[in-house]
Amino acid sequence: MTAAPFYDLHHVQQSYNGRIVLRIPELRVEPGEILGVVGPSGAGKSTLLRLLAFLEQPARGTIMLHLDDHALTAETATTDQRRQMAMVFQRPALLRRSVRANVAYGLRVRGGRDHREQIEAALRQVKLDHLAAADAHTLSGGEAQRVALARALVLQPRVLLLDEPTANLDPYNVRLIESLIQQHLAAGNTTIILVTHNIFQAQRLATRVALLLDGELVETAPAPAFFQSPTDARTAAFVSGELVY
Repeated sequence: MTAAPFYDLHHVQQSYNGRIVLRIPELRVEPGEILGVVGPSGAGKSTLLRLLAFLEQPARGTIMLHLDDHALTAETATTDQRRQMAMVFQRPALLRRSVRANVAYGLRVRGGRDHREQIEAALRQVKLDHLAAADAHTLSGGEAQRVALARALVLQPRVLLLDEPTANLDPYNVRLIESLIQQHLAAGNTTIILVTHNIFQAQRLATRVALLLDGELVETAPAPAFFQSPTDARTAAFVSGELVY
């Protein structure tokens, strides 16, 4: 018997003001993989991520999340089930509080025992323990993104959704954030969907890659095949840099 995918999408469409911006006939996301979603700006990557995060509902079709023997949709998922997801946006929205308080926020919302050790460990992991008491709004862009990632990782989510997590960051922060993503995948039971316009980042991190162009899902393949022997001419042109948008 074939195991259920983590996400299962069928005939999904999303539209805004009557304009269709995303068409996904079929897409599976397997448990424990890093799916890299690539494509130029405006291709529908962030829209797909919002749908997977249950922040929006599709205009048509179904998006099913299989979690602990439950088949969930945006309509049926409970608050506790939604809390198994964590999303990091391209521009992190940090609270006007300390770095430590920002990392602790999600855990505090969930209540329960003292999470001090987890919070301090997360700060050390993102190399911001020396700035734990600093106002989060005084940080650089790279430091702020590391706070957002620590805030997500400390929750130990089952699915981590990353929307251009290293866009416009310097090489040091890019390397650090990519290393944290790889470490987290190796250490836990987390499925990661990474949206990026950077094909080199997808090549470094993803186990499987999907290409979106003008809202259309062009090709999905294991990362080696996607980059070395794509089946669609548009994928080959995008990978080689010949496809210009």
